[in-house]
Amino acid sequence: MQSELEQLLILQDRDQKIKQIQNELTTLPRQRAQLEAQITAAAAGLEALKQRSRQMEVDRKKLELDAGTRTGSINRLKTQQYETRKNEEFRAIGNEIERYAKEIQQIEDQELELMDQTDKLKIEIAAEDKKVSAARVSVAKQMSDLEQKAHALETRLQGLSNERAEIANRVDEDVLNRFERLFKSKGDAAIVALRHDVCTGCHMKITPQTAHRVKSGREIVSCEQCGRILFWED
Repeated sequence: MQSELEQLLILQDRDQKIKQIQNELTTLPRQRAQLEAQITAAAAGLEALKQRSRQMEVDRKKLELDAGTRTGSINRLKTQQYETRKNEEFRAIGNEIERYAKEIQQIEDQELELMDQTDKLKIEIAAEDKKVSAARVSVAKQMSDLEQKAHALETRLQGLSNERAEIANRVDEDVLNRFERLFKSKGDAAIVALRHDVCTGCHMKITPQTAHRVKSGREIVSCEQCGRILFWED
């Protein structure tokens, strides 16, 4: 029976390692998604800057059009002013021309301000473009590392699964079923050491009779409290 306990300990070691690898594999999709989200966010930030630049260009063209419209109005008014013979009408047209001229000056000031903002934005876009390019390279490298890690984990998992199958074949079927149910329900260990008559699984003291049965090593003995299989650690 001692030999069977040893086989169960080896089996448990393989199961724990398999579980650990499976847990690691389940985190990989989330890590990939996080990396993809980084690139998506960076690209979205860059696109937002480019959209601002495009809008500025639209605004600048609108200002140019507004200035052109007012220049046309001034030219038309000057023609009217030249043709009029009434002083009052001449002054009124002159006031209109002056108003349009001031509006053109305001528009030109806005254009200059917009051009300054556009130049600054171009520098910002160039810097952000470099950051996004660097981020793509970094993420591509991390993605490649994740793929290599996944391959290594899957290879290791296959090897452990094969070892586990060989070990399981050497264990009595009823004992194996009992072990597997315990491992699944406890989530950490199905077989644990008995130290100073205390189960190291639930940390509860067992009866002297049970402790004696464990120490004899002639049968499979379970903890009276948690049900885990016990082995004597001398």
